Amino acid sequence: MTGLVQRLGRVLVVVIGLAIGVALLVFFVVNRQTPERSDSPPVPMAVVVIEAQPMAFRLEARGHGVARPAETWQAVANVSGRVVERHPALESGALLPEGTLLLALDPSRYELAIAEAEAELASLAGELAQLEAEEANTRRLLDLERQALDLAAQELSRIERLAASGAVSASQRDAQRRSTLGQRQAVTSLENTLALLPARRDILGAQRERASVRLAQTHRDLADTRFVAPYGLRLGEVDVELHQFVGVGQRLFEADSLAAAEVEARLPFSMVRRLLGNVAPTDLKPGTLDLSERIDLDSIDAELELVGAPGVGWTGQVVRVASGLDPVTRAVRVVVRVEEPWRDARPPDHPPLQRDMYTRVRLSAPSPEARIIVPVSALHQGELYLADEQDRLVRRPVSVAFQQGGLAVIEAGLASGERVVVDDLQPAIEGMALSVRRDEALEARLAARALGDVTPGERR
Repeated sequence: MTGLVQRLGRVLVVVIGLAIGVALLVFFVVNRQTPERSDSPPVPMAVVVIEAQPMAFRLEARGHGVARPAETWQAVANVSGRVVERHPALESGALLPEGTLLLALDPSRYELAIAEAEAELASLAGELAQLEAEEANTRRLLDLERQALDLAAQELSRIERLAASGAVSASQRDAQRRSTLGQRQAVTSLENTLALLPARRDILGAQRERASVRLAQTHRDLADTRFVAPYGLRLGEVDVELHQFVGVGQRLFEADSLAAAEVEARLPFSMVRRLLGNVAPTDLKPGTLDLSERIDLDSIDAELELVGAPGVGWTGQVVRVASGLDPVTRAVRVVVRVEEPWRDARPPDHPPLQRDMYTRVRLSAPSPEARIIVPVSALHQGELYLADEQDRLVRRPVSVAFQQGGLAVIEAGLASGERVVVDDLQPAIEGMALSVRRDEALEARLAARALGDVTPGERR
């Protein structure tokens, strides 16, 4: 009996719940409100527009690179010797002007070698002078002996005529013949002596040349004992001490030039190609291989900024494009040179550009023709939202040449004077009514950004 009562109670709860649900449904259906119809037009959506106009534009290429000195001196000993003089400031990081004596080796050995070579040259010069005197004396004797030979030959001819007529004896004739032969032998001996003099002169000349070369080499060795700063420099690692003996080829110290610094910037290939393509001359001669003739590097402006130190920057000049691409990033290696990086240095607020500084590089050049640009944020999957003459929304597909610094350069699909909506409309229905407001301040900012000028609050 108890179980039957429980089953009846559950059925009764279900029936009551269904009755309440049916009652609520009937109540909501009876009291529903039908939507009101309105014949008034929809309220136009307020939007901000800019007027598309061709404007001056600067093409840019941005990248990063590590600074290095334009010239580095690796001081290596060309001669051996003991260090007898060392500049007190010859330490890593010191700045020294051009012409400063940094290091000197013992010069005594080379000074003695110079004295020996000079003495040998003086001796050879004396021998050459003696040889010249001997030649002059021999020539004078030869002239006398030749005159004597002529007289002897004349006397021999006279005696032979007399001997033929029987006026003189045969013994007198033979004696004259012997005298003439002796005189001819004396002339021949002197001629042989003169013939040998050029060979002696050549030998002495060769000995003098050898001594002169040895003297010049010794002078160079003596000059190599002194290490003088060839330019204003900043010292790197120093590996030599006073009284230390150094051998040939030993590394002494390293120094960086203060005259200029270089940064080999890695730039995306597409950016560099677009930039350099606009600074190439149009009248290039066929077969020109020199890059400086193929590309006007002077027309490219270069700006460098120290990464991690906003406001610390330098102005540079593009000097060359390094051979090949970066093997890892496939980026173009463009070398930017900064002259006198220490001139305006004010450490620590504005340090000089020095070795191993990581910099951000921006190259720019004016575009040869004006460009129509819009903010990248105004693009919607290849479309621009335009406001037509009736302030109705028009969705227009456009062709974008490239994007740069938050700007999109429109290649086709947008005409000068058309109004571009810069707001992000949700929803964006073709033909919807717009309440248009032109933002001339935004247009001015776009024109400034197109020329590469940015406000402090904007990222470059």
